[in-house]
Amino acid sequence: MVESYIKMKNKDYCKWYKVCPMKYYYEKGLLEEKWVSDYCWVNNPKCVRKKMEEQGKYHPDNMLPDGSIRENIG
Repeated sequence: MVESYIKMKNKDYCKWYKVCPMKYYYEKGLLEEKWVSDYCWVNNPKCVRKKMEEQGKYHPDNMLPDGSIRENIG
């Protein structure tokens, strides 16, 4: 986890990351690192969560950055 934090610190991470459920789920071991490394830590413009947040549209906490829903978290 510390190693991942160091990697994230050196990235242009998403401005929503600190308050995003993906951060919480990742830190609790409920979400694979690939989600935060491929979307959150690189400010990926394809993140569906980010787009919806910036448009003020509702999205459930268990919606992944690609828009799919993960039933076993959230």
